[in-house]
Amino acid sequence: MPRVRVISRNFMEMVAGLPPAKLDLLYKRHWTCQAVLRSLPPLAKLYVMRLLYVEEAVPSKSLQDWALPDAQQKHQVAINRMEKLRVILVERKKEVCYRMNPVMQKQLLQALSISKGPPRDVMPGNVAVRLPTPAELDTYAMKQWESVLLQLVSSASSEAPIVSPNFFVIDMFKLAGLLLSLKPNSAPSITDTGFQFLLMDTNSQLWQLVQVYVSAAEDRGTDSGELIGFLLELGFHTVGEAYSVGALTTPLQKVLEELAALGLVQLQKGMKEQWYIPTKLASNLSASLSESSDMQSSEVLGTQGCIVVETNFRVYAYTASKLQTEILRRFARLEYQLPNLVVGALTKESINTAFSSGISAEQIITYLSKHAHPHVAKRMPVVPETVSDQIRLWESDRNRVELLSAYFYDDFPSTEVYETVLNHARSIGGLLWEDASNRRLVVREELHGDMRLFIRRQSGAAGQRG
Repeated sequence: MPRVRVISRNFMEMVAGLPPAKLDLLYKRHWTCQAVLRSLPPLAKLYVMRLLYVEEAVPSKSLQDWALPDAQQKHQVAINRMEKLRVILVERKKEVCYRMNPVMQKQLLQALSISKGPPRDVMPGNVAVRLPTPAELDTYAMKQWESVLLQLVSSASSEAPIVSPNFFVIDMFKLAGLLLSLKPNSAPSITDTGFQFLLMDTNSQLWQLVQVYVSAAEDRGTDSGELIGFLLELGFHTVGEAYSVGALTTPLQKVLEELAALGLVQLQKGMKEQWYIPTKLASNLSASLSESSDMQSSEVLGTQGCIVVETNFRVYAYTASKLQTEILRRFARLEYQLPNLVVGALTKESINTAFSSGISAEQIITYLSKHAHPHVAKRMPVVPETVSDQIRLWESDRNRVELLSAYFYDDFPSTEVYETVLNHARSIGGLLWEDASNRRLVVREELHGDMRLFIRRQSGAAGQRG
């Protein structure tokens, strides 16, 4: 069964993938350096602080002596991470030495000696007077992100579209391989990877879309280095504060409109000024993997779980969300829906339908656990064992049987002809089943033409001999 792997689970992996020249150019930005430093493992952060005031190259053995004998594995992880991000540069003289990247070193020294404030000035209160409350901002981000995912869900529905198409989001899904147009000018349909994407946590979904967004920046006329620098800087903005749109370059102003479609910022406009307000999704972009990987989608968007699974395979979802309802429909049989309650059941047919879409048993169980209602989220296990075990059994039963198109052959004129045909089927790798006592066999469909000609020749030869 296929699995979704997020190629860049952390935003910094995209930064590390930039060409060395572009990465050094990016380090001329003060906030990029701070974001990279924040993303490093604890031991790597310590090495940066020790090397910050060292101008000469330090031998590799000296750095290794900084770590205790039982921490050598962590030491190597820290060194590899710093090399990958060009935080340290390798010099090979008589021995391998490391020198801190001078561009980054200069920026971090300035940050320590001159404590800079926020990346950009906040709009005056008398200008941006209609700022949303934290709760309203979280609701906005949640609705925007749900509308993004509904674009994907709508492609899986055979009924009328659930939401109006957003062509920017649809293009991102196509680039990510989540949507696919089978014919030119035809409506795109969701792929197996797209079905699996729906069951991922919000952080993983966000990383994957942002990675595709950055990789396609050059095609849209936006410098990828400038875009990454702004996204990293955005992580240092204060959530809920207003920042002037006019202070940004024209390409970045276009970027803001696209980020607003993803729920990373909210755009507002006054009589003369226009401003953007970062959401919690934006602040999470430049967080380190250790800080973000444990965060659940409910923590990012300020929502609570809503699903209750009972031992009789009944599922209750206390929600009015179209997205939650449509995702449940991917693997559960929905029986009825009230304004704030959806009732369904996990059946063999509904689960097998999910398996046919590329969704795995573990993904279904994980989704039900992560979105559990607070009243059942504390029990262990969250999903009853009878339910989770049965879902896994249905998956193993499905994987144990493979369906192949084939042709059935019987009524051979003699045992001699049957055995000759049987040996031929084996030699060309097409034999699937045989019954020697009744002179019957089954061969792969794609070899039927070859088998038919061979059987005719053998039958004709047997007739001549007779």
